[in-house]
Amino acid sequence: MPISKRVSKIGLSPTMKVAAEAKEMQMRGEDVIDLTVGEPDFPTPQNIKDAAVRAINNNFTKYTNNVGIIELREAIANKFKNDNELSYSPNEIIVSAGAKQSLYNAIQALVCVDDEVIISSPYYVSYPEMVSLAHGKSVIIPTTEESGFKITPQRLRNAITEKTKLLILCNPCNPTGTAYTKEELEKLVQVIDGTRIYILCDEIYEKIIYDDFQFFSVAALNEKVKSKTVTINGHSKAYSMTGWRLGYAAGPQEIINAMSKYQSHSTGNASSISQAAALEALTGQQESVELARKEFERRRNFLHEALTSIDGLTCYKPEGAFYLFPNVSAFFHKSADVLRIENSFDLSMYLLYKAKVATVPGSAFGSDGYIRISYSTFMDKLVEGAKRIKNTLDQLT
Repeated sequence: MPISKRVSKIGLSPTMKVAAEAKEMQMRGEDVIDLTVGEPDFPTPQNIKDAAVRAINNNFTKYTNNVGIIELREAIANKFKNDNELSYSPNEIIVSAGAKQSLYNAIQALVCVDDEVIISSPYYVSYPEMVSLAHGKSVIIPTTEESGFKITPQRLRNAITEKTKLLILCNPCNPTGTAYTKEELEKLVQVIDGTRIYILCDEIYEKIIYDDFQFFSVAALNEKVKSKTVTINGHSKAYSMTGWRLGYAAGPQEIINAMSKYQSHSTGNASSISQAAALEALTGQQESVELARKEFERRRNFLHEALTSIDGLTCYKPEGAFYLFPNVSAFFHKSADVLRIENSFDLSMYLLYKAKVATVPGSAFGSDGYIRISYSTFMDKLVEGAKRIKNTLDQLT
C-alpha cells in the first residue's frame, strides 16, 4: 500500500463528511436544512472586502514575509494588548493560512514522538488527528453536561504523567460553546505549575460571547503562564472570513520561530490579499462584530428553548461560539419504521434522511450521546429545522 501509515491512521473531518452528504442531497433538489458547518452566514464586512480589492489593484499580490507582513503582526499585537491585556512583540506572532494551520504548526513544533497531549472531550474534531500526525498520543478527559463540559482540576491532575507535554484548551469550545472563567483557568493552571507542560489555547470564538460573560485569555494570568502558552486566534468567525484562510498564533519566540520553520516548508506565507483584508478587519470599524454577536445570541436563545422543549432532550446553554450540543442519548435504542437508533451517527443520519436536517454526530467530537447543531444560519431555517427535529424525534418509539 503506497499511503503512509501516519495518514492511514486518520480520517476525513466528520463535519465535512456530513456536510458533503447534505450538499449532495440539496443538489438533487431535496429541501435539506444544513446545521453542520461552523461558519457565519453573514457576508464579510464591506470595508474588509474593499481593502482586499485595493490590495489587488495596488498589485499587492506577491509573496510576503513567511510569518506575515509586519503591519498585520503589529495590529495583532495591539489587539492582544487592548483586548486581552497581553504584551507581544511582532516577533512573537506568526500569521498562517487559517487558525487550523496555526494549531497544526504549533503541535508539530511542540510534540515529539510518544509525547502525551491532554484534550477534553467533547473536542474539536481535528485535535486528536493533529496529535497523531505529530506522532504524539492524545489523552482524552471526558467532561459532562453537568460540569458545563469543563475539565475539573482533579480530572486534569489524574491525567498527567511524566510523558505529558501539552494541554489543549478550546475557549470558547467547539462543539459545546462552553467558556472558562478566569477563576476556572487559574485552578487548572495551578495543577500544571512546576511541570514541563505547555498550553495550546484555541480562542477563535473569543468575540462570540453571550450574557455579559467576561472572556479571559489564559496567557494573561501571569508572565509564567504566558511563557508556556501558545494562543491561537483568527478572523474566520468574528469577521465572517472563513474562506479568506487567515489565522495567527502568539507565544514564546522560540516556539514561534519553530512554527515559522515548519510553515516555510509547507505553505509559506498566508495570502497577501487576505493579509491586507485582515489588517483592515483589526484596524477598521468593529460594529459588524457586535451586530453579529447579538444576532447569534438571539438565535441561541430561540434554538435552546425550542430544543429543550422536546421530551427526552436536554441541552447545556452555552456561553459562546454558535453551537448547541444537545444530549440525545434518551433516543438511543428506539426505532422508526425499520431503523433502530443505536448511537449518535444513527440519529444524525435519521434526522438527515427523515427530517431533512443535517447535524453532526457527537461521536465525531468524542461524545457519542450528543449531536452538534450549528445556529450560524438564518432564523427562518432554525425555526423550520427545530420543528422538523421535534416532529421526527417524536416518531421514535
